[in-house]
Amino acid sequence: MPDKESPECARCPFRPADRLCKTENGKALPSCPTAEKGEILQKALEEYNRPEIHEFAKQAAIQEGEGYSNKESGYEHLKPAKPRIEEIMDFARKMKYQRLGLAFCTGLSREAAVVEKIFTANGFEVVSVICKAGRVRKEEIGIDDMEKVDPGSDESMCNPIFQAYLLNDADTEFNIMLGLCVGHDSLFLKYSDAPCTVLAVKDRLLGHNPLAAIYTTESYYRYLAGR
Repeated sequence: MPDKESPECARCPFRPADRLCKTENGKALPSCPTAEKGEILQKALEEYNRPEIHEFAKQAAIQEGEGYSNKESGYEHLKPAKPRIEEIMDFARKMKYQRLGLAFCTGLSREAAVVEKIFTANGFEVVSVICKAGRVRKEEIGIDDMEKVDPGSDESMCNPIFQAYLLNDADTEFNIMLGLCVGHDSLFLKYSDAPCTVLAVKDRLLGHNPLAAIYTTESYYRYLAGR
């Protein structure tokens, strides 16, 4: 029987520099995929040999390296070089993408307008679609009145499949997600023909900075970790 033990990389107790995934002959848990999942690794490497995937992966790795400055001073002295929106544009240029799709939440309409202006000012074509496009009532997917954001109203559902189909129809080359809800973002990714990236995710409570809760699990958000 093949080994069915699943990876537990998030539980790895070793310092990053000492791990097998970073260092030859490094340390590893019994479930380490680098040590134990060679067959699956080979399957993944075969995908990188596909010309279009190879180029995408190569340019993504180059983009990662360009995200830092001060390399000449050594790894411990690296400095971040660019905000994510600039990296998105850099990567699009590397891939020779000209026509960008912007799928955004109605709650981030103001931000979407700024993002669209930035992309356009930098020479890109932008096709933008708001989440409420289509004006389909939430009752169409079985939502009860008290399950709405605003009970008693004629509330439109978020429509990520329509967003994806519209961008597919517009032949976008690279789609950028801005603040789609949990679950709606999943559907958009599932139905988008073009490759996607995320500029920002939605966190209503934390101003779209979900890591704030992670950074404070020793204090304000300790209840999340059962403390």
